[in-house]
Amino acid sequence: MLVYHHHMGTVVESEADIDAFMAATGPSVGLLLDAGHATFAGADPVALAKRYRARIHHVHCKDVRRAVMESVKARDTSFLDAVVEGVFTVPGDGSVDFAAVLKELPGYAGWLVVEAEQDPAKANPLTYAKLGHANLKRFAEGAGLL
Repeated sequence: MLVYHHHMGTVVESEADIDAFMAATGPSVGLLLDAGHATFAGADPVALAKRYRARIHHVHCKDVRRAVMESVKARDTSFLDAVVEGVFTVPGDGSVDFAAVLKELPGYAGWLVVEAEQDPAKANPLTYAKLGHANLKRFAEGAGLL
């Protein structure tokens, strides 16, 4: 099975792009739901989880610092600059509602990846890995996935 990862700066980025991709492919093509990239692209990760739950085989749990996102978008900076400025963080440290995303995935047994794409000089990797893991575990337990 192929599992596609939508991403910023690629052909499949926005919610409309994801919808078109999923409509053009069959059930043998799954989706890696990246909550952070979906949010940054203006998509609703909760709606995507609900719409494509049967085809979601991996979940990247990257959170978004909304104020940073709004700032970099207003200045039309590059995606790399947005990452360096700290637009992404670990689950529970930003604006993505991971509890709601995971509740839309009843019975999900695939990977939940803590991801942040942060500058280690600004965000200690071990500190944020522990924070992200603890938050994601709590969200997954609340959704009945653990």
